Amino acid sequence: MYPDRVVSGMRPTGSMHLGHYHGALKNWIKLQAEQPCLFFVADWHALTTHYDDPGVIERSTWEMLIDWLAAGIDPSQTTLFIQSRVPEHAELHLLLSMATPLGWLERVPTYKDQIDNLSNKDLATYGFLGYPLLQAADVMIYRASLVPVGDDQVPHIEMMREIARRFNHLYGKEKGFEEKAEKAVKKLGSKRAKLYMELRTEYQQDGKDEALEQAKAMLDDAQNLSLGDRERLFGYLEGSRKLILVEPQARLTAASRLPGLDGRKMSKSYGNAIALREDRDSVARKIRTMPTDPARVRRTDPGDPARCPVWQFHQVYSDSPTQAWVRRGCMSAGIGCIECKQPVIDAIVKEQEPMHERAQQYLDDPSLVRAIVADGNDAARRLAQDTMRDVREAMGLAYT
Repeated sequence: MYPDRVVSGMRPTGSMHLGHYHGALKNWIKLQAEQPCLFFVADWHALTTHYDDPGVIERSTWEMLIDWLAAGIDPSQTTLFIQSRVPEHAELHLLLSMATPLGWLERVPTYKDQIDNLSNKDLATYGFLGYPLLQAADVMIYRASLVPVGDDQVPHIEMMREIARRFNHLYGKEKGFEEKAEKAVKKLGSKRAKLYMELRTEYQQDGKDEALEQAKAMLDDAQNLSLGDRERLFGYLEGSRKLILVEPQARLTAASRLPGLDGRKMSKSYGNAIALREDRDSVARKIRTMPTDPARVRRTDPGDPARCPVWQFHQVYSDSPTQAWVRRGCMSAGIGCIECKQPVIDAIVKEQEPMHERAQQYLDDPSLVRAIVADGNDAARRLAQDTMRDVREAMGLAYT
């Protein structure tokens, strides 16, 4: 069994905004303290929709990395790297494509959605159709156990699991595998070997998932097994195959509750975003000019917070007493909209202060970011090369 590992990436779209922070980065920061994490810039993925304008990718890559570091991603805890600097991603993508049914890619829900939403671009390319398979390679190259995603990305993780299962079924053959697995069972000791075989039978014959989990937990605790024997016994549990690629699990993350300045989803393309490192005066100006409840034409008109985009910001940034003050003041016309907005301005500015401080050292000396990423590229590539060594051997491509 491979160690738990978290992998996630983002397309380089330039500077991050507060929607990215509350929707993804805060979760990454939490995860990095819990498990080994690899976070990468998905620059090849950016080419699926920006293949005709790749010039923006390099600049956007470095801007995004500085934002990650400013937000609190810690390179001493986390591996940060750039996808295209680990060419094994492309090799695994190619090899997976040989055995992945075309229909699996065509049925991914986001494929048709993006075709419709990006009708101004020619997306009739293999790169766009195949991006979920490249995503699968991005994750499986590190044998990741967890991938933090929102609800809309769960179908992608399910497809990754199907791809890993199919690959292991097709190629997870080892000469003399069953004999080696049976010898490994004996190394567990008579009592645990008997339990292992009973649990294996319960899972394979009766489909009892709890038996599988119990057997896996027992193997995790077995101290006298080599890595090879442990891996064989995990494969022997689920069939008679060697597990080469890990089936990742989705780690669901809550969607960002922070909307854009106009109440829609926060997006730079909508012009309704606040950048992660926005200037203090710019933050104040944007919040002060936010639309409010249209019923409040005059200062003396009462309003309804539920109809006001500013209220959604209060739900993210304000404590209970402040929220109560807003509701009472808005509905009674006791406070004006400018007064209502000031606590939001103060809270955002306070949240961003440490981000500005952390970013400054990288803005002053860009070589620091490049050094962090160079180390991350090397660390990620070592893991990727280990996986590809096993993949090539399994597929009969290890000859020289």
